[in-house]
Order: sequence, then C-alpha cells, then structure tokens
Amino acid sequence: MDLSTATTKLQALRRDMTGHTDRDDERRILDLLEGATSEELNFLLSNVDLVRLLSDLDDRLVGPDHHTALLDLLCKRRAAELSLPVRASLATALQKGATRAQAERRLRDLFLGLKGRELTGFKNLLEAGGEYHDLHKLVFDDVDDVAVRAELLAHFQREAQAFPSGENKVLSDIDDTFFANWVDPRYPKKTVYPGVLAFYQELDRGPGIIPGRAGDLVFVSARPQDPLGLIENATLDSLSKRGVPLAVMLSGSFFYLLGNTRIAQKKFENFEQYARLFPEYGFVFVGDSGQGDVEFGARMREALPQAVRAVFIHDVVATPQPKRDEWRAKHVFFFDTYVGAAVDAFHAGVISRDGVDRIAAAATESMAAITFSSPAQRQVREAELTRDLALASALPRARVV
Repeated sequence: MDLSTATTKLQALRRDMTGHTDRDDERRILDLLEGATSEELNFLLSNVDLVRLLSDLDDRLVGPDHHTALLDLLCKRRAAELSLPVRASLATALQKGATRAQAERRLRDLFLGLKGRELTGFKNLLEAGGEYHDLHKLVFDDVDDVAVRAELLAHFQREAQAFPSGENKVLSDIDDTFFANWVDPRYPKKTVYPGVLAFYQELDRGPGIIPGRAGDLVFVSARPQDPLGLIENATLDSLSKRGVPLAVMLSGSFFYLLGNTRIAQKKFENFEQYARLFPEYGFVFVGDSGQGDVEFGARMREALPQAVRAVFIHDVVATPQPKRDEWRAKHVFFFDTYVGAAVDAFHAGVISRDGVDRIAAAATESMAAITFSSPAQRQVREAELTRDLALASALPRARVV
C-alpha cells in the first residue's frame, strides 16, 4: 500500500464527513470506498469513526439510498477483504444505537461470512472491548429478530463441531470471590484475595506447555445491568483498577438481586446463553459459598457435564469437610486459599504444575502486603496459606527426559 496515497484518501474521507453531509458528499464517500484497494479500505475504516460514517449516509424517500449502499458495500460485497479487527469494529458500530432490521441482517452477514478459527477470533474480538457492548449483548439484546438470532446460533454450533477450540472460558463471580465485599469477615473489605489474579491467568493459560489464547475471563455477576450499561462499565472499570485485564461481564437484574436461588437462576440463564455463543470452548467457574454460586455451579455441571470442566468455590461460610467431600465428588471444589484452589485445579487438569508454583508465589507476596485488622486475623489466614503451600509443594513434577 502506498501510504501517501492512502493518507490523501483518508483526508478526503474525513473532509466529506465533516459537518452536514449532503447527497454529493455521500456519493463521494461511497466512490472513494468502492475504489480503494483492500489494504486502503482497511486503512480507511481503521482511522475514521465508523458510528459517524454509518450515520452520515442516509436513505431518502426520494433519491438515492446511500445508507443501504454503504452497508451492502462493507458487509457483503467487500466484507471478505476486511481484517478481523476492522470487521469487529464495523459490527460494534452497527450495534450501537438503535439496531434496526437492516443492521441486524448486515450483522448476520458479517458472522455468516466467517468459519472455523476465523469465526472464533471474530467473536473474541467483539468480547474484547472492555465495555458492555459485547457479543452477548449483541446477540441476545440488540438483535431482536428471532430468525436472525437463530441463524447466528446455528452457525456458531456448526462451526464449533467442526473446529473445537480445546480451550476454556474462565467464568468468575466478583464479590467474595475476587475480593472481600459481601459476607466474608476474614479479610478487610475490598481486599483482593491473595493469588486470585494469578489463578485467573493460569486457568486462562491452560494446562499445556504452549499457553492458550489470553483474554478468556468472564465475570458472571448478580449486579444488575441498566439500559445504558453504566453499572456494568463502572464494575469493569473497578476491576481494571484492581489489576484485572480486559474482561467481559454477564450481569444480573434488579428482579433477581435478592435471594440466592434467584441469583443462581439469573446467572444460569446468562451462562446458558454464553455457552451458545461459544460452543467450541470448555468452561471453568470460580465462585463463593455465600451467594448462590454453589447452586449455580452444580447446575452448570448438570447441564453441560462435558463442557464444564470444574467448579471452584471460595468457602466464606466454613462449610464442613464432609459436605465439601460430597461436592468434590461432583467436581465442585471448595477452597480456603487460591493456592488450595490451584492444587485442585492441577488435579482437575485445567492448570499446569508450573502454574501452581506461579499462583503460590503470587499469593505469598500478596498476603504479606495486606493490612489486617488484628495480628490474630493475620495469623489464621497465614496458617491456611501455609497449609496449602505445603500441599502445592508436594505435587508431583513431570520428569525431564
């Protein structure tokens, strides 16, 4: 690509998009995009506001249907030339605002034009924005046409059967799982649990020598979602400030906010939908024993026993050991520290032996930095960690040949 020529075309595109666009401006925009090479088209679309571009071109009662022509150009005739990031940006632009019938059909075209690993990559890019306009919202909220949604989900299922990922999506609760924030009195409020970030990373990395694709962390929360996504975006921002990389949220609702059974029901409904979006993946869930997560995790396992590889429950209500043993037989593992969770995750085959060591090191460092309310409180928590560190050290290592 001649960068000078492409830059000149970009300047012309931006000029025609400035201020009010009349039909002559719109025609020039269409001609410019139509005449661009594949490389130039990707360059142009990567460097303009796509939401603005889509809104600038109009269909008229009398006159040319430039908006329809633009959608046809980008989503059908030249869609195969678009890079996955540009295609994902275009899909997000179509998603924002009112997603009308024509936009829904063009979104369908963007998905149906991809297969196998490319489709998985495209879906993951739509999840990677760090805000509430994600794949789950697109398919189950923005797309209103039941037939279009069914086409998308059927396409996802067909491609998953032909091209399974072999990786796991890591689903996690937030309160009393990621940090102390609800019923857990053992740590100061808002304390990020020692080793939890490393645990997420190792679950995402997987048990193999070659790490899996990073970025498969999804928070399944009882926190309600408002129409503008303000609560969800604020929660994601809060998690980011506490060291969580870009993540996705599956939110609750005000109706389901009270009662553990209701909370578990909403989480399960969200999980069922999410599993239909990513049927090529397995799943691991991390929750706590204080707010419906045991019930939710058990339902996950019952519904998709082959896909849900393990459920890990941070025990904040002192569950008796016999009860823990009953759940362990169902692949639901209760734990006191994230080192203990790592030991169970290794036995379950979802993290590596080296991953256990990395979690142990991170938990030890984090524990030392916590300001507990009393020496006695610190002593009990350190005793738990020391016990689980010994279990981690005793795990077998692969023999070097």
